[in-house]
Amino acid sequence: MRYLPIDHNLFTNNRSRLISRLKPNSLLVMFSSEILPLSGDGVLPFRQDSNFFYLTGIDQEDCILILAPDHPDEKLRELLFVKETNEQIAIWEGEKLSKQEATAVSGIAEVHWSQSFENIFKSILPLIDRIYVDINEDSRAKRIINTGNERFATRLQSEFPLFKTKRMAPTLTEMRMVKSEAEIELIKKAGEITKKGYDRVLKSLRPGVMEFELEAEFLAEFVGNRSRGFAYGPIIASGRNACVLHYEQNNSECKKGDLVLIDVAAEYANYKSDVTRTFPVSGRFSERQRAVYQSVLKVKKEATNLLSPGILIKEFNKEVGKLMESELIQLGLLKKTDVDQQDQKKPLYKKYFMHGTSHHLGLDVHDVNNAYHKVEEGMVFTIEPGIYIREEGLGIRLEDDVKVTAGGNINLTPDIPIEIEEIEDLMNS
Repeated sequence: MRYLPIDHNLFTNNRSRLISRLKPNSLLVMFSSEILPLSGDGVLPFRQDSNFFYLTGIDQEDCILILAPDHPDEKLRELLFVKETNEQIAIWEGEKLSKQEATAVSGIAEVHWSQSFENIFKSILPLIDRIYVDINEDSRAKRIINTGNERFATRLQSEFPLFKTKRMAPTLTEMRMVKSEAEIELIKKAGEITKKGYDRVLKSLRPGVMEFELEAEFLAEFVGNRSRGFAYGPIIASGRNACVLHYEQNNSECKKGDLVLIDVAAEYANYKSDVTRTFPVSGRFSERQRAVYQSVLKVKKEATNLLSPGILIKEFNKEVGKLMESELIQLGLLKKTDVDQQDQKKPLYKKYFMHGTSHHLGLDVHDVNNAYHKVEEGMVFTIEPGIYIREEGLGIRLEDDVKVTAGGNINLTPDIPIEIEEIEDLMNS
């Protein structure tokens, strides 16, 4: 992989914490991601299953993890199965991890080839009371393809119906919501690479440049700094394109007098950054653009202070909505009398600010979470208010990533220009 080696203690500690949450005489079986097909003989780029990476650090397909912490044979308590290289694989793809390399990456001493899984799995079963399986339970997930974990869960029901099957997702979700210091450093590294991309793009932004040309500048900077590339589909939306929340065509010209909303960030070692800035194509904000921008920036700063340990995200979003209402009234987009009489279930500010303010961030851009779990220290969130005025062709969003602490949130993506004066000075220097 492009990224530098990660201390395997990150993954060893994650497994230890997980094991302490398992019931006695349990077995956990978890499969890595697979390489998914396109048409013909094409395949999609490989992306490791987040939970598998979280517990092993292994960034390779066709691998399996077994945890059986109470097994009397110490050599069967923690096992990793990895794909064995053959001559054809070595020639066409390159060699896969050796057993020694897999141990160095994961901290797991007992490493076997994947073809040994069946025999070892069945040898462990007689002393097991329950089997934990990991299924993607995210309500936002589009589960079109059956993963290795899902196929294994189905197999358990048919071949081993007398064993208790337990869900792994709730426990891993709870664990992943709070980031360790090692994870924070990886997210910060992704943020540092993201900053380099914005520094480069600001030098290229001018009337007449195409959105995709700016995308290319980001990609070159990201890949040149050991990132695989974009943490998510890049959004480079000039003019009225900025009013499309998930605009990804990036195929328009950045025109004089317009703003360009750039929602682009890098990943590093599978950990994500998530940053948005909005810049004036010509280097100066108009009076109207400046007023709307200042409102978004004000809400962002106040929202950052509101996000604190003990609050529920639902409550947080409601409070940020009140802040946004006030700004929209000042901008002449809402009338105070209408706001006072509004249906609280359908707040009027949603016409101009229709998405949430924050989401968890980590191995996934929209990281796993429990919406009913109160915010804790060590959680990482985005802060991303926006105002989108379709009738004016004007959209502004500002976004940073913060680590929650009791003494005030820490910005993990600092130094990317955000103040109006700073942006204008840089673009006109």
